[in-house]
Amino acid sequence: MQISEFDFALPPDLIAVRPANPRDAARLLHVSARGLDDRAMADLPSLLRAGDLLIVNDTKVIPAQLEARRGAARIGITLDQAQADGAWRVLLRNARRVKAGDRLDIEKAEGFSAIVRMVADDGSAILQFNVTGEAFMQALAQAGALALPPYIPRPDGVNAQDQSDYQTLFATHEGAVAAPTAGLHFTPSLVAGIEARGARIARVTLHVGAGTFLPVRSDDVTLHNMHAERGVVSAAAADLINQTKRQGGRVICVGTTSLRVVESAADEHGIVQSFDASTDIFILPGYRFRVADLLLTNFHLPRSTLLMLVSAFSGMARIRQAYAHAIAEGYRFYSYGDATLLERA
Repeated sequence: MQISEFDFALPPDLIAVRPANPRDAARLLHVSARGLDDRAMADLPSLLRAGDLLIVNDTKVIPAQLEARRGAARIGITLDQAQADGAWRVLLRNARRVKAGDRLDIEKAEGFSAIVRMVADDGSAILQFNVTGEAFMQALAQAGALALPPYIPRPDGVNAQDQSDYQTLFATHEGAVAAPTAGLHFTPSLVAGIEARGARIARVTLHVGAGTFLPVRSDDVTLHNMHAERGVVSAAAADLINQTKRQGGRVICVGTTSLRVVESAADEHGIVQSFDASTDIFILPGYRFRVADLLLTNFHLPRSTLLMLVSAFSGMARIRQAYAHAIAEGYRFYSYGDATLLERA
């Protein structure tokens, strides 16, 4: 399976640099076997049934971008994934200036530093910071910045509006580098409409890592290595998902992150178990979905693992058709853009 099969041309003016206001004013393309239907996010409750279950990701984005110094050298740090022992896997800029044993002094927070445990050839590293827990989060709030995707330009730096815009209504558990962007479309009134329809909402957690921004570098996509991300599915959430399936309700994953963690937690019979571990699940066309019946997600980058996932979910031909329609109709793409509601092929 070649990377060229997942390529398309996107006019730059269709890349959203700010979200819709209000959030549920974003457009929604409903993609099903019956065809394509242009809707709005505010219409979502009308597309649901009593007994349906929406799965949302309640991760909270942290200010994961740091600047540090090793002597005179300036080193950029992007946090990726917390390790079990309190260290962090990170991505480094100017990594060639860093070796194991070095101390990195973090700028903008007095006394905040890290020891380099290991540096890999791909520019990733393991850092042991000198503070942990709540003290670490306080230092991060002082020194860090949001790691917005590279296609959202902020030449003067991330501003206060982004601090609000780039966080979902459900954000609870700190640890994500990037937002689970399908969740950005939800408002209290939209949630009320969903519940009035007789549908329910369950929460899972997947801490989206910096690897979400990394391109697929191999022509043969099956050779790509996914970065692991930490996920949690509680026993209560697993029970609610299994109950919904038994009773004939549909499971609607809000975002590829919710889908990935739920599919990681399911056994070969589609029964979801409680889950608290890292997952590097890589979903390509041919994957057999065990849990998700529908997927609410944004429009994704060409040649990306997320485009491969939605192509697996709805079929490559249907996704090509949907994306061509969206471009022709002026839908807004990527993190702050519009949404699709995909039915499983």
